[in-house]
Amino acid sequence: MLNHIWAGLILLALLSAGVQAGFMGDAQVLERMTQALIECGKLGFELALGLTGMLCLWLGLLAIAEAAGLVALLSKTLRPLFTHLFPQVPQDHPAMGSMSLNIAANMLGLDNAATPLGLKAMAQLQSLNPHPERATAAQTLFLVINTASVTLLPVSVLTYRAQLGAAHPADVFLPLLLTSLSATLIGVIAAGFCLRLQLRHPVVLAFGLGLLGLIAAVSLTMHGASAEAMQQYSQYFSQSLLLFTVVLFLLAGLIKKVPVYEVFITGAKEGFATAVQLIPYLVAMFLAISLLRASGSLDLILQVVKSGVTFLGFDTRWVDALPTMILKSLSGSGARASMLDVMRVHGADSFAGRLVSIIQGSSETTFYVLTVYFGSVGIRRCGVALGCALVADVAAAVLGVVYCYGFFG
Repeated sequence: MLNHIWAGLILLALLSAGVQAGFMGDAQVLERMTQALIECGKLGFELALGLTGMLCLWLGLLAIAEAAGLVALLSKTLRPLFTHLFPQVPQDHPAMGSMSLNIAANMLGLDNAATPLGLKAMAQLQSLNPHPERATAAQTLFLVINTASVTLLPVSVLTYRAQLGAAHPADVFLPLLLTSLSATLIGVIAAGFCLRLQLRHPVVLAFGLGLLGLIAAVSLTMHGASAEAMQQYSQYFSQSLLLFTVVLFLLAGLIKKVPVYEVFITGAKEGFATAVQLIPYLVAMFLAISLLRASGSLDLILQVVKSGVTFLGFDTRWVDALPTMILKSLSGSGARASMLDVMRVHGADSFAGRLVSIIQGSSETTFYVLTVYFGSVGIRRCGVALGCALVADVAAAVLGVVYCYGFFG
């Protein structure tokens, strides 16, 4: 699918440029296209290179957290919830541990650990599957939770914002967290309804009401406050939490007698490798998006949408984030490149720049996760998994807009 999307975007841009040059007399469009073609490689490399330092920092700290057992502790905290969310899975089955560790790693932003654990959990769940080609209720719910992807430490998003000149990169943290929590809750409820799961168990209700209470408490605290006050609150909260996280990781490592410096260096090396691995993906997607923007096609499409939104009497600033919203479910690299393009064109601290940051950090790439997780165990009939995951994606997009307006006006 991604092959066709990528090629289709480039062909659309070239066709649009040809029409403008041949029939509309816009001779400059070819020059803009050529310039975009030259700059996309340079831009992708420079952004990936600039991310290296921040990636090294956070992957080094996260390596300490993992070695100190904080991921296992979070997994242990989630286990009572999982016992009742997945009643088809025996409590002593190894899939319980793998699922808990996978979700815990996702919450802490440990993607390198989360994916192998997720694949392992899916394989273990497959051992309980009486119909190997059809996803079970447990596999469906596990996939939906993965695609909704609650994020406590959106390291990559904060790193990108810092790289692109945001005055306070962490000011999107609180609306991002609220969007992520809300979308996950909606995804789980949708899956529970479709799969007829018993979500009214006291333990499940306690976790769910706890999340709703947190969301309501923040919303009530922010009610009536000015956009500037909400932005400052989010900034103060995120900065305090990030500094607390660093102290917590270090103290946990020292208490567990982890060689913190050596582990940090090992994790930081992964940051450099990750930055290098991003280059071809960024260049590829920047090629498509830059050509589309240079041809005028992207601006034309967004202008049509803005005209419709204006006709309905709504504010149009969120429309510039629409490509990122659409690509988020289809392609991780495409959504990342779209986010960076929006921040580069409109500014990291613009409304659209903040909104794409929230969207990027509050959900996963649904089609990729579904393809990899189900494909790894030979599942061909995904049932309601895709539909429920897309419900969570749409919820993340809509709530991201709502929270962005609430915090940033």
